[in-house]
Amino acid sequence: MAGHENGLGRVVLAGAPLGNIGDASTRLREVLASADVIAAEDTRRLNRLARDLGVTVSGRIVSYFEGNDERRTPELVEALAGGAVVAVVTDGGMPSVSDPGYRLVRAALDAGYPVTAAPGPSAVTTALALSGLPSDRFAFEGFLPRTGSGRRSRLRELAAEPRTLVFFEAPHRIVSALADLAAVFGADRPAAVCRELTKTYEEVRRGTLAELAEWAAAGEPRGEITLVVGGAPVVAATVPDDEELRAAVAEREAEGESRRDAIQAVATEFGLKKRDVYNIVHSA
Repeated sequence: MAGHENGLGRVVLAGAPLGNIGDASTRLREVLASADVIAAEDTRRLNRLARDLGVTVSGRIVSYFEGNDERRTPELVEALAGGAVVAVVTDGGMPSVSDPGYRLVRAALDAGYPVTAAPGPSAVTTALALSGLPSDRFAFEGFLPRTGSGRRSRLRELAAEPRTLVFFEAPHRIVSALADLAAVFGADRPAAVCRELTKTYEEVRRGTLAELAEWAAAGEPRGEITLVVGGAPVVAATVPDDEELRAAVAEREAEGESRRDAIQAVATEFGLKKRDVYNIVHSA
């Protein structure tokens, strides 16, 4: 797999199973067997993964995690300059999604080296699909701030977000995170706690934030947790009465708009037909 058709090295982001080895792709096996360099979040886990897959790793294995990625990235770019194929593998899921990888992707692209992927499982979309919450529009927020004040501040910024929200959370913080979510988003907001996805003890607990906070406080769930929270309910806009509409048009006219433009602007603002606003204004 060494080299590239144009003589350049390249980066391959390799998606690893979340826990069930049966989810490993054929391409993941090929990448692990043939990459010149494998940058692994945890080298021990990588060796165990390769052993479970029956793959013999022929390339050089280097550690690449949040604590050393800034220092290690230039070394990997240097390997790319020599024509190497550098695979990035994290403990599970796709690299660079709240995991190491983004820094190397950015550095490789800036230096002119191609980046591709051997796609694999994702805890984000897996939890979203299992949550039972709307999945047509969602936002991934990664890990919330570790401190209570920072977490509550961030949640206040997200409280009105109408899209379904997906978070990662550490097991020792899930109790306080759910309590803060219930306090800031409202006790009745629907949510799901997805724990140990694809593993033997997989669990998806669905309910309101208040119910989930009570459940977590009683049992302190362990393992890798993905939290899915329903978006803020959309509040229907109140349609003003005729007098209020006339006043809104008059106010715009007083500010220099033509009556035609003022009527159009008010109709757009309140989601009304221009003809209806026109009739109301001229019926006075």
